[in-house]
Amino acid sequence: MVEERIREVFAGAGAEGLLHAVPVGGGPGVEVTAADAGPGVEGVAVGAGPGVEEVAVGADEPVVIASVFKVLVVLEFARQVADGQLDPRERVRVTAGDRLGGWGTAGCADDVELSLRDLAFFAISVSDNSAADLLLARVGLDTVRLLAEELGLARTRIVGGPRDVLESMLAEVGARDEAEFARRYPALPDDRKRRLSVLDTQRTNAATPREITRLLRLVWRDEAGPPEACAQVRELMARQVFRHRLVSGFPDEATVAAKTGTLPGLHMEAGVVRYPDGGRYAVSVFARTRELAASRTAVDSAIGAAARIAVDFLRGKGL
Repeated sequence: MVEERIREVFAGAGAEGLLHAVPVGGGPGVEVTAADAGPGVEGVAVGAGPGVEEVAVGADEPVVIASVFKVLVVLEFARQVADGQLDPRERVRVTAGDRLGGWGTAGCADDVELSLRDLAFFAISVSDNSAADLLLARVGLDTVRLLAEELGLARTRIVGGPRDVLESMLAEVGARDEAEFARRYPALPDDRKRRLSVLDTQRTNAATPREITRLLRLVWRDEAGPPEACAQVRELMARQVFRHRLVSGFPDEATVAAKTGTLPGLHMEAGVVRYPDGGRYAVSVFARTRELAASRTAVDSAIGAAARIAVDFLRGKGL
């Protein structure tokens, strides 16, 4: 069974994994016929194995989505631009008080000024927390919540943005800033670390693997908003620089557009894999480890390997 193989891959890396993979089907530039879909199957992408609709391993279990949440923020930004509500060239200044974490503008030593669309670029390409937080403030947290509702993501919980996550972690550890948190966190007992709200699906941004692939399918089929908005999200996800998870599992001829997410003990990525024959597959993978580390090479590789097993099965090349 393909599900057993996927579980074995994660077990070999010392992790538990949840996964959902499904053909994207339809959408811009892809023609799907009855012959492509196979008997009795509707909406299966070119290249999918006949009669195969999904691969699901705990696909309906709640998961913390961490920075995968940024896809929703950027989608809402792109929708507002397409509707003429926002000027993507609007300038924003990122100051010392806006810095969260060390990626992108958050790692700058001095204040920087850039456009809203460049904030979106940094939020996706390098998972810049400062950029995502400022973009969220501009488009509105409540609006992003309404977007999730509109898209039918009934089990997706939106609590706040990167600053809300950071402030909850600081408060729970009793730290005044990130530097003090970095000193205090390693000394905490594991049971205290596991009680942090950022690791609790009832108290932070959360969804299910199935709902994340639903979001991706809607974006890739131009059904998550105006076509130009969906296209912008696809283009930005294709420019993500991290190549150690989903991408690591696929051959060079396949292209992957995705978004990672990481927290202590949680490793995840969601994206769309496209093959030269036009087959497109939405995949979301969430791995949890006993060790509360943010960097585990074996787990990152397992995410790519598990995704490849699932997609190969959908393409009729697996078990």
